[in-house]
Amino acid sequence: MNKKISIIGIGMNGISTLTKEAEKAVHEAELLIGAARMLEPFKQLKKHFYMEYQSAEIARYINDSSINKIAVLMSGDCGFFSGAEKLKELLSAFETEIICGISSPVYFCSKLGLSWNDMHFVSLHGKSGNISRIASAHEKVFFLLGGNLDAAGVCRRLCEYGLGKVTVYIGENLGYPDEKISAGSAESFSEYKAAGLSVMITVNKDYEKFLSTSMPDKEFIRGRIPMTKSEVRGTAVSRLEIRKDDICWDIGSGTGSVSVEMAMRCEKGKVYAVEKKAEAAELTQQNSRKFHCDNIEVINSDAAAALEVLPDPDCVFIGGSGGELKEIIYGAYQKNRNVKIAVTAVTIESLSRCTEIFNELGFEADISQLAVTRTEKVGSYTMFRAENPVFIITSSGKPRGVGVPGA
Repeated sequence: MNKKISIIGIGMNGISTLTKEAEKAVHEAELLIGAARMLEPFKQLKKHFYMEYQSAEIARYINDSSINKIAVLMSGDCGFFSGAEKLKELLSAFETEIICGISSPVYFCSKLGLSWNDMHFVSLHGKSGNISRIASAHEKVFFLLGGNLDAAGVCRRLCEYGLGKVTVYIGENLGYPDEKISAGSAESFSEYKAAGLSVMITVNKDYEKFLSTSMPDKEFIRGRIPMTKSEVRGTAVSRLEIRKDDICWDIGSGTGSVSVEMAMRCEKGKVYAVEKKAEAAELTQQNSRKFHCDNIEVINSDAAAALEVLPDPDCVFIGGSGGELKEIIYGAYQKNRNVKIAVTAVTIESLSRCTEIFNELGFEADISQLAVTRTEKVGSYTMFRAENPVFIITSSGKPRGVGVPGA
């Protein structure tokens, strides 16, 4: 219980970017713990060393050790996609301090002369992640690489989703003698072989400066597939109150217009667009690329079959059920009792069936009808053209009677 543990960010290489405070803590420690690359700069010191990077194993070793002054070495800064937070929790029985270091984005941006106060940060270390969606939504994005996607893989994703002209900066082996910094367009790096220890920054001057809602129908690739119209789409999606990291289902995706507006809202989450018609599924895929939405996964299947493999949803939009409305709604609630659902219906029979299902579940449903009238030019005159009325039925899993006096 008298042990003192310092969790230290050693910067880029543990030498030139090591702070004076960190250097002092390293020299005072009797035991140094870290991955091989973290320990290498200090091998000449007369210390005990333990090579390990897994937090649970480090905590176990510290708990069993008889040494009282211990330093755990982390790359960069302890507050930037580091294991320091988890490790500190595991070491709560001991006196623990965190000593900050110079993080890779701070170092890289200083080399580029680029401000980072307005930068968005994404870790792809051990993850696949949403790349094009985030690069489209933010002017500057820092990607910490090291997962399944290397620098070239990220650039190919950007190209696939229409962002090949975005400016890319790649930093390799930052802080080491073989440090290398490259700049160009995403398309120019699609086959680039970068070092394993790499980071990337995208700069997109044409980033989305506002969150699009009820996008004009003409913006979408249409084909012969029916599409949820602009006003209906905007209302239905807004009712779902989609958060940035939500998992969404779009059942009967059609052209994918709803999938796209959902995906723009859950840039850290994912949209699963289920469509049984091959032509419509392809249109959904085309529109996901047009609007830079690599967080849309298109599933060409009927809904009932897809339910088995779909992850637990936070939000569900049902624009076409193929006669499987009950199975879809029940399936969504079985996966998440707090799921938010929006259903569109154009017939009295569909409205009746939907409300009947929500009643069976004991959930409160909110029903709205939209009757949209648009103008069109006929010769020198402007005429009104009415669209078919659409019912929007929404439910958030709230049981009927909650909060109602006497219920």
